Amino acid sequence: MLNKKYIAICIFLFLKSPSAFAQNICVFDPLGAQGDNYSLLKDYALTATQWGANIELKPFSDERAATENFKSGKCDGVAISGIRARQFNNFVGSIDSARGVVTDEAYKIVIDLMANKKLDADMISNGVEIAGVSPLGFAYVITNNKALNTMQSYYNKRFGVLSYDKAQSAIVDRIGATPINLELSQIGFSFNSGKVDAVELPALAFKPFELNKGIGTKGAIVRFPIGSITYDVLIKPEKFPTGFGQKSRQWFSSGFDHQMSKVHKIEAAINKNYWMDLSDAEINNYDEVLRFARISLAKQEVYNKKMMHILKNIRCNLKKSANECLLNDE
Repeated sequence: MLNKKYIAICIFLFLKSPSAFAQNICVFDPLGAQGDNYSLLKDYALTATQWGANIELKPFSDERAATENFKSGKCDGVAISGIRARQFNNFVGSIDSARGVVTDEAYKIVIDLMANKKLDADMISNGVEIAGVSPLGFAYVITNNKALNTMQSYYNKRFGVLSYDKAQSAIVDRIGATPINLELSQIGFSFNSGKVDAVELPALAFKPFELNKGIGTKGAIVRFPIGSITYDVLIKPEKFPTGFGQKSRQWFSSGFDHQMSKVHKIEAAINKNYWMDLSDAEINNYDEVLRFARISLAKQEVYNKKMMHILKNIRCNLKKSANECLLNDE
């Protein structure tokens, strides 16, 4: 017969094990429990049972509220955009830098890299671990006037920026527009009601935010990716089983193609008349201005220098003829 002391020790160890309790993750999705991001996390939570976790999901349509619940300890994990996640991990949060990642091929390489064990140390910062990085597509400038088709045309125009993203404000200011600080939950209404002339969002925000109302018959989506947008899962590692983070990152990395197929379908479903192309000369202008912006923001430590170097190497490995590949300033 097992003695009482041995039984007590077993019970104690069980209760101390993270897998003995449910881990709750606050999930941001503009459509709450009805959205695609929440659906992704439902699949994730089911798979995570194989890694000894017992995840409960809490849907939030307000990203700030989800983040604050995580900060206050009401959630053991949180799923939010990479830009919002930058406050917790500057390295991973800098994937979403201006023109840092603008092709599917580069996108896949960097997200696969985030699941590489060699970067495990970069995944943990201030007691928070990045447990997954997933693609949300590319961010585009969306305007209420097709005449905003050059950088100069944005002079003194009202450009809605995320209040918590110093990079957006700095870049908008650099092109001569007036940055208007907004929460993500305010962007759709502000654009649709004419309070701002332009915003920067991925195509997947088009339908939930009803951006067709703001575009109307005169506006457009500029077919020029400003950068990639990621969806990150962050956890407090002590609340999860040992080794959970690495298995989790690999799961998200393996789903890249599936997630990007969804992004492409969403982009293809948008009325083709809404899209507007830039001239080659204007593309070159933007590339140069945004390159200088990345360098400046890295010096200010808004963007992570190591990530900027990684992204440049990826871009130059894919396109060695690019002008930036001859320079050593990033």
